[in-house]
Amino acid sequence: MFGDMMGMMGKLKETQRKVEETKKRLDTVTLNEKSLDGLLELTISANRVIKEIKIDDSLLEDKEQLEDYLVMTINKAITKATEVNETELAAVAKEGMPNIPGMDSLFK
Repeated sequence: MFGDMMGMMGKLKETQRKVEETKKRLDTVTLNEKSLDGLLELTISANRVIKEIKIDDSLLEDKEQLEDYLVMTINKAITKATEVNETELAAVAKEGMPNIPGMDSLFK
C-alpha cells in the first residue's frame, strides 16, 4: 500500500514539474490575431500576455472605433490563447495522473 502511495506521490511531483515546464514553454508560444479588415493586429503569448499591438494610422482618427477594435481583437486573442493554454496543460496533467476510474472524463 505504501509503495503504491509513494509511487503515486512521485508521479504527482513529476507531473507538477512538467506542468511548470509547460507553463514556461507557453510563454514562448505566440499567437497573432487581426481585426477582420487587418487594421489592428496583436501578438499574444499562450499564457495570455500581450506582446505587441500594431495599429493602422487610419484608426488613430476615431477614438471610439479604435477602442472597439482593441476590445474585439484582444478578446479574440485571449480566447485563442486560453484554448492553447488549457489544451497543453490538460495534456500534461492527464499524462501524469494516476489511473483512477472516472478521472479521465475530467480531461475530455
